[in-house]
Amino acid sequence: MKKKAFIFLNGIMDSKNKFYKELLKNEKYIYCADGGLKYALDLGITPLEIWGDFDSLGNYQLENLKKSNCKVVKFNKDKDFTDGELIIKYVTDLNFDEIYILGGLGGRTDHFLTNLNFLFKYKNIFYIDEKEFIFKVENEHTIYNKVNFTISFIPMSDEVTNLSLSGFKYPLSNYNLKRGESLCNSNIIISNSANISFSSGKLIGIIENI
Repeated sequence: MKKKAFIFLNGIMDSKNKFYKELLKNEKYIYCADGGLKYALDLGITPLEIWGDFDSLGNYQLENLKKSNCKVVKFNKDKDFTDGELIIKYVTDLNFDEIYILGGLGGRTDHFLTNLNFLFKYKNIFYIDEKEFIFKVENEHTIYNKVNFTISFIPMSDEVTNLSLSGFKYPLSNYNLKRGESLCNSNIIISNSANISFSSGKLIGIIENI
């Protein structure tokens, strides 16, 4: 069984959606970056650790967290990394097989775009919410058991070369996908094992309605 971790960030998240209760049921490796704590608390979850400068949290909240055996790691507000990146880097160094980031989408545009690029900087991380699942696509990648799901592929480099798609409603063969092209938006998975391959470049996948 794969070892999973979950990290709450301070983006946009509907913590009242039952999706999250189901997703986090029986999970114990849960971490927060500063303002992401509000989402964890909405779900009745005390994280293992919370990292940040805590400009949005009062001393009362911090003391209560410490009493509940949550490790509080405080940083100066003037630092070289966002609270989110600090804890993502820390958790990726713990050798989890999969790290799911909640509250990493929406919110401030600069944080959102930076968060997307973390997919290529850190291993085994994924963004997930009740509407979509975002992941880095490897040069040889297979998606299993997602028939009828909508998927889009977004180039994150100037070009993704020799892109081939099989098991999709709209297949491709050795296509050079350039940054900004919308050709690979809103495809449909039609096979229990849909395959993606390309020679070079950076590509993310976004699966809707997971």
